[in-house]
Amino acid sequence: MAIVRRSLLLIALALYTSFAAGPFVWAAMMSLRTTTEIHRNHFAFPNPAHWDKFSDAWFKSNYAVYFANSVQVVVVAVLILTVVGAMAAHCLARYKFRFNRVIYFILFSTIIFPPQITIISLFQILVQYGLYNSKLGLTLVYVAIQLPLTIYILESFFARIPADLFDAARMDGYSDWEIFWRVALPIALPAVATTVILNFILLWNEFLYAVVLITEEANRTLPLGIQRFLGDTQEDVGMIATGLMIAIIPVIVVYAFFSERLIQGMTAGAVK
Repeated sequence: MAIVRRSLLLIALALYTSFAAGPFVWAAMMSLRTTTEIHRNHFAFPNPAHWDKFSDAWFKSNYAVYFANSVQVVVVAVLILTVVGAMAAHCLARYKFRFNRVIYFILFSTIIFPPQITIISLFQILVQYGLYNSKLGLTLVYVAIQLPLTIYILESFFARIPADLFDAARMDGYSDWEIFWRVALPIALPAVATTVILNFILLWNEFLYAVVLITEEANRTLPLGIQRFLGDTQEDVGMIATGLMIAIIPVIVVYAFFSERLIQGMTAGAVK
């Protein structure tokens, strides 16, 4: 029976891996083929493989600029989200003050609202303050939309840190600032790493806010760059796949290096 259960488990894992990795492998193959070759046979292997498509996309289709814009906007947004979100979560979890739970409930309630309802108001605010069509404006929007979720994830983790640690730190003469940076934050690193990875993946692939708030070519991000190959009457499927691979590779690299931290943060139990 043990062999049967193990075999069934391996079969289930193989099927799920094929289901999850299949679209990525298919996109990788299409990224090395021309649109004509893809229309001739959608699932054929690239023969020959057109590696020059990546250099064409990078240098001739402005992907170097799109990539740099995405890196700048996402890295700055994730950095702000990590620092501000961790501080706010620590404050809400450890300090008792008036309207503490009200503030937490308001932050939590914003998570359930669909992002489409904020587009018009955000557009008007950015235009009013001269931030429309700017990377700074898009960065601030990304921080605003992801901050509630970041605080929600981190608050529960900070709340599980034993109060005795903070009492001991106060007896040693630590200030509130030092307690956060030298006690709370190091203990919460697995949860912080989880929010970093999740925010990076979500913002790196974000399209809705970017397509509404950015129209200038020089400020476009990678998801908007892929849109260049979508026409009204025809689509360059081959270059779309190449652009997707350029956008996907950084996410895979980040996940490969930090997946262990992600798992630790998502499965972290009570801190001892």
